[in-house]
Amino acid sequence: MVRRFRLPALALCLAFSAAALAGPGNPATQADSAQPVVSVAFGSCLKQNRPQPVWDAVLERDPKLFLALGDNVYADTTKEKRMRAAYRALAESPGFRRLREHCPVLATWDDHDYGINDAGASHPRKKMAERVFLEFWGAGPGDPRRDRAGVYQAKRFGPAGRRVQVILLDTRYHRSSLRKLPEKQRGRRGRYAPRRDPEATLLGAAQWEWLERQLRKPARVRLIGSSIQVVANDHHWEKWGNFPHERERLFELIERTEAAGVIFLSGDRHHAELSRIEGEVGYPLYDLTASGLNQSGSPGEEPNRHRVGDLFAEPHFGMVRIEWDREPTRIRLRIRDAGGGLRIDRAVELPALAPR
Repeated sequence: MVRRFRLPALALCLAFSAAALAGPGNPATQADSAQPVVSVAFGSCLKQNRPQPVWDAVLERDPKLFLALGDNVYADTTKEKRMRAAYRALAESPGFRRLREHCPVLATWDDHDYGINDAGASHPRKKMAERVFLEFWGAGPGDPRRDRAGVYQAKRFGPAGRRVQVILLDTRYHRSSLRKLPEKQRGRRGRYAPRRDPEATLLGAAQWEWLERQLRKPARVRLIGSSIQVVANDHHWEKWGNFPHERERLFELIERTEAAGVIFLSGDRHHAELSRIEGEVGYPLYDLTASGLNQSGSPGEEPNRHRVGDLFAEPHFGMVRIEWDREPTRIRLRIRDAGGGLRIDRAVELPALAPR
């Protein structure tokens, strides 16, 4: 009986790895690049068994890098075979395969590719989920993620003066349990209340130490990817604001390290929006949410005092374009729909993202 099950399992693993690692765009083959990055596409929330027309629009914009910010598949399982099947369905998507051939793809996860809705550190199969995630996204034996708990990573691209740092956080593996609102207070705005006890964590001690080291490295633009929103704080779903001291710690760390050029990219909410907050780090912080590569959210208005412009709830992706040759350098933060139409567009001059 042992032999009967072991061989199919090995075959499944090999087939999974071969499909996952195919293509020159695999992040495992991409070291920190000396070439300046001018365009970064990103998105989240992709149901692997649904049509994925968005990839055509993404590729038409010729991104030099794509960031997958979580819910990259909806596995929703603690069973390894089912989780691998979800990733295999994504690997077999023609559009996704073209994307990986076109440019490097870097990824973090959210709850549905982590395995359990809204799960954190208590997930009983998180080590299995981490192993499958790293295999799919091409983390080889020398990848530092193989030797630590959590899938966070960072890379820098471009020469001095035009260097872009990408930091992808893991908001799942070490996260303390969420505090639920009383039943009668739950509704369309969500189900969670802020957890204010100081021992609760979102990133965990090791990831916080790692993040400080990253923020001290030289870069002009820093794209920090978080699977959940950082700036938006009025709804009661998952967000950094569910751990107020952790959100404050993040802002304080950016200010203390004098890290310039920080822009947050986030997902999770099944809609797109741009949020902006001032008075935290010495310059405005932007959080561009792109959540719904093939998912739609509610067209109703979700409260967000920090929103700039409108909310968009149809399938879409995000784009960051850096106009290095313009003086001063300008960054365009954009959301495009699945047909390529422009839905959100904000220009930010890079000198405005420097500590004063």
